[in-house]
Amino acid sequence: MGRFGDYLLNSLAVSVFVVVVATTLSVLAGYAFGSMRFPGSGVLFYVFLLGIMLPTEVIVVPLFFDLQSLGLTDTFWAVALPQVAQSVAFGTYWLRAYFRTSSRALVEAARLDGAGHVRVLWSVLLPLARPAVFTLIVLQFMWTWNEFLIPLVMLPSNAELRTAPLGLGFFQGQYTQGFALLAAGAVIVALPVVIVYLFLQRHFIAGMLEGAVRE
Repeated sequence: MGRFGDYLLNSLAVSVFVVVVATTLSVLAGYAFGSMRFPGSGVLFYVFLLGIMLPTEVIVVPLFFDLQSLGLTDTFWAVALPQVAQSVAFGTYWLRAYFRTSSRALVEAARLDGAGHVRVLWSVLLPLARPAVFTLIVLQFMWTWNEFLIPLVMLPSNAELRTAPLGLGFFQGQYTQGFALLAAGAVIVALPVVIVYLFLQRHFIAGMLEGAVRE
């Protein structure tokens, strides 16, 4: 259980890092693409969408050799950074759609009062976008916590940095007859996602329904 506890802590560290960094970058990128017009914005946005359209199985092997050449395999960064990139791709798409449909009247009123882009984002749009942001946080945490392939490929020889789903996979291989132990491990791995959802379910449901009654 001690080793499995370390796997849980590793998963928590990776998930928190990915959620914090990816959410921050997604808010900034979503606001830029949703509320600003600049040369090349359309092409750059489609480049972001490649992170959604390309499955992990397609990029994980070339990505492994790229990170290996940089000396990052078997490290925390090899597990966290690819997931940040994937989460930012979806988060930018998610928040861009929200900011594009936000109230133009509020933004114009803030601009008339002399507010710049930072003030408009922080004081006007972000409070209104709270359901969408919390929904994004829940989704990113769930995807990062449950990620299996990236830790499996990026940690070929560092067992100490294994995440909980990866550790459960090796645990299953060692204890094929210990169904009670496997069931307990599966419950422990799933529990953090359930807890996060229970705490944020009100915002999550509001975010999923956002726009359903928009006129």
